[in-house]
Amino acid sequence: MPLLTWPEKKRAKLQAATLKTEAWVFPSTSEQKISPPENRVILGDNLAIMAALLPEYEGRINLIYIDPPFFTNRKFQARVGRDEDSRKPKEWQMAEGYHDHWPNLDAYLDFLYQRLILMHRLLAPDGSLYLHLDWHANAYARLLLDEIFGEDRLLNEIVWTYHGPSPIKSAFNRKHDIILSYTKSKEYTFNADAVREPYNPNTVKTFKSSKKAGFGKVPDLKRGKVPEDWWYFPVVARLHNERTGYPTQKPEALLERIIKASSNEGDLVADFFSGSGTTARVAAKSGRRYIATDATWRAAHTTRGRLTAKSTSSFTFERDTASPLHPAESLNFAHLEGNQIIIEADFLSDLAYWEVDPVWDGQIFK
Repeated sequence: MPLLTWPEKKRAKLQAATLKTEAWVFPSTSEQKISPPENRVILGDNLAIMAALLPEYEGRINLIYIDPPFFTNRKFQARVGRDEDSRKPKEWQMAEGYHDHWPNLDAYLDFLYQRLILMHRLLAPDGSLYLHLDWHANAYARLLLDEIFGEDRLLNEIVWTYHGPSPIKSAFNRKHDIILSYTKSKEYTFNADAVREPYNPNTVKTFKSSKKAGFGKVPDLKRGKVPEDWWYFPVVARLHNERTGYPTQKPEALLERIIKASSNEGDLVADFFSGSGTTARVAAKSGRRYIATDATWRAAHTTRGRLTAKSTSSFTFERDTASPLHPAESLNFAHLEGNQIIIEADFLSDLAYWEVDPVWDGQIFK
């Protein structure tokens, strides 16, 4: 088996993060007894966080999906504010999202390699990893995964295709990403019936019109089919109800297919590059537990707000003590009043943005 090498390739000496719980978040509950949350949102460097998780979670995570930086050498910005959803760029308010800059390819590969090794250790024996990339580094990543998981553990190379603006005129427009799926062992979870989809109406018509339509066995048309390894889902820019303004956000339908196929209800799903929190959001909606981590305050804040607004699953919000909170954030405090736990926080910690009306005239600021 060919191995990918670079001058500085070696397994990093692990230094586990010191994790501090900033808040227990209960979006909504009708329970009389509130139990400690099983779900976790963590701010900090994922290499140190994964090292800290090993004692408790090694061999216990059923599914890992990651959407890391693509080696684009670009700076991504997030849309914030009231006009985030506007189609007019001049109305957008922009904030720093994340940087995808690297000194060279070796640095990027070393970054990815160290993290994939830990993810392999964290996966359960029946677990799967889905690595989402594009043309920039997909070929290199596959060689890394072959080395860590074994080349016989490749389950699928999935093509996610989509539409969007097409500015390129000197070549075919690039309108797909690659998702590499690897399993930890031969005994992996794959729920084919959970992701079946209807046959194309033309296919149904062909089968019904002739008893000898082609060769082989006529399928159960009512049952539907297991999707091929190329998927079409619209990008989030076309999905009004999902947009958060976070750059490179992925659609919920994409994650729903992956989570339903490669995990069961009650399983633990992890995303160590959580971004806007789509994986955690869909995992909660699908009855799975989740761990979501990211290195930037913007991502952690977006994930926290999204889960609070659209989920009923409780979670802890934690951070590596080496990762400072955003200046606007402060600690939550809890105290007992009668038989109720009252959790208080500086309201600024939950604000995504704020605006000032310099000429306020007593009317509502719009």
